[in-house]
Parts: sequence; structure tokens; C-alpha cells
Amino acid sequence: MFPVSAHAAPSFDGQVGPAVQVVSVRSHGTTATIEAWQGGLSGWDRVAGPFEGFIGANGVAPVAIDGVPATPLGVFGLESVFGTGPPPGGLLPYQRVGANDWWDGDPRSPTYNSHQVCAPGTCRFDEGESEQLAIPEYEYAVVMGVNAQRVPGGGGAFFMHVSGGVPTEGCVSLERSSLLTIIRWLAPGAVIAIS
Repeated sequence: MFPVSAHAAPSFDGQVGPAVQVVSVRSHGTTATIEAWQGGLSGWDRVAGPFEGFIGANGVAPVAIDGVPATPLGVFGLESVFGTGPPPGGLLPYQRVGANDWWDGDPRSPTYNSHQVCAPGTCRFDEGESEQLAIPEYEYAVVMGVNAQRVPGGGGAFFMHVSGGVPTEGCVSLERSSLLTIIRWLAPGAVIAIS
């Protein structure tokens, strides 16, 4: 990978605080252009992409809301990776998941919008409102810090994951090889900027 200098400041410039690694997602209806940017003394350099991917079936929205298949606009942390596949490499913590791994989507649950482990039929949250994580699209997934305060109804289970070839329920998806390129580059403090 060779950096490509940006001729003009990217759209997220000035919106990402101290972050020096930014995954930019520019929406076009239900698709998006995804690029990885590294900040330095001379500004921003594109280090990967552009890649084409998918976002929510309803496009983008100003805020995340449970049950609305739209990708929220804004800047969110990228703090960890999970998946059904072997460790992909990179500097973010990785957790391998299986049939007992869930993302709690029950707004009445004290563990709403967080990763939980329990056998199907035994969970203390409504499994029907939650996501089992052992699916093909989650061979690799990066957790997006949407609704990090876990406000009930404020949206949950937002990831950057392997594309299934169709718009998502609000996540950002892209081809496996492109996603792995980004995952292996990410370091703590990275963010995703969705516009």
C-alpha cells in the first residue's frame, strides 16, 4: 500500500478530533464509497481504497433508531473486531464468535447494545430482538461505536462487516478482502466518519 496524497482536505477534516486513522464512508443511496485515511503533519493521505460497499436499506439517517434500516451519519469509534474466522491480524482486539454469541438488541435489557454469550433459549434478553453473531457476513466485523451510551431505542449492532451483496440493516459492508485490508491497518483510536 502506497499513500496517495489528498489534493483537498477530505470531508471529515475538522470533525474527527485527535484521530489519525479515519475510515470515510460517503453514501450514495444504499451504496457507499469507503476509503482509509492516515493523518500526519502534512494533512491526510489515503492509504486504502476507494472500495465500494453497502449501507442501510434506507440509506443514511441523522441518528440511529431501533428498527430503522438506515446507517447513522457522524463519527464513531472503531474499538474492536469479532468474527467467526481465525484472527485476521491487526492491532485492534479480536474475539472469535460462535453459536452462543449474540448482540443484545432488547431495549429493556440491562446489557442492550453489547456482546453477550449464552446458549440459544437461555439468554436473559429477548433473543427475537437480538442478533446471533455466527453468520457468514460476520466472518469479520468491526464494532462501530454507535449509541455507545446504550440508550434504549437509540440503535445497536452497527458493524463494518463482510458484504452479503445487498444493502444492510444499517451497517457498512464491503468485500472481504477490502475489509481485511482495513482491519489489518486499524489501530486503537481509529474512527469511522459517515457522510
